[in-house]
Amino acid sequence: MYATFVTGTAGSGKSLLTSRLLESYKNNNAYAIALNLDPGAVNLPYEPGVDVRDYIDINTIMESYALGPNGALIMASDMIATKLDEIQNEVDSINPDYVIVDTPGQLELFAYRASGPFFISNFNCEERAILFLFDGTLVSSPSNFISIALLSTSIRMRLKAPLVNVLSKTDLMQEKVKTVLSWSSNIALLEQAIAGEKDNETYLLSMELLKTAVKGGVSLGLLPVSSESSDGMINLEAALGRIFKMGEAIED
Repeated sequence: MYATFVTGTAGSGKSLLTSRLLESYKNNNAYAIALNLDPGAVNLPYEPGVDVRDYIDINTIMESYALGPNGALIMASDMIATKLDEIQNEVDSINPDYVIVDTPGQLELFAYRASGPFFISNFNCEERAILFLFDGTLVSSPSNFISIALLSTSIRMRLKAPLVNVLSKTDLMQEKVKTVLSWSSNIALLEQAIAGEKDNETYLLSMELLKTAVKGGVSLGLLPVSSESSDGMINLEAALGRIFKMGEAIED
């Protein structure tokens, strides 16, 4: 069993990409399920094979501990780790080839508290990979691009698994897709774009962060994907296939 954990900032398109990846596996005759790991999810664009909401109920937490929505989400996020064995047993009983894990919308609650890294490192599977979504509506400016790139690097350090950077919502970016992709593949072009920003303080900080990232060997490469049109899904599958099967194509 191979596990893909879909991460990204709130609203970056994690659930929709989970849905498209699930469909893509099934279209290739692979046995795949989605694991919803977001206890605060209301509506999902897919039918979860396993759902953390069967084990953790936000409303019950709010009533039992007199918490507001934010406090309940924090507690629910911490409780995910305590439900690992039950969730693992349910996944194992289904015995899929692939499990796509839709992580909580609040990235900071999952990645920067202890429960998220614990769950990922202790989830029993042959190989695991992280998808980190660069929200296309956020990274059209060079300073925002660098900020999200650094967040991706931080997530890779926290979750300690191979990571693929995905440019999401490309259907909403129009001509900006080529520009953002050029930044991800050519540091010199990104430097030029930063130099064009009017805010000197932002420019200086962005340049220092970029230099540090490059010196540290941070990869800014992006795979463009549209969950609306499914453009880019073949390349995403291939990237996961290289992680899971050392270069083999994803197939049954």
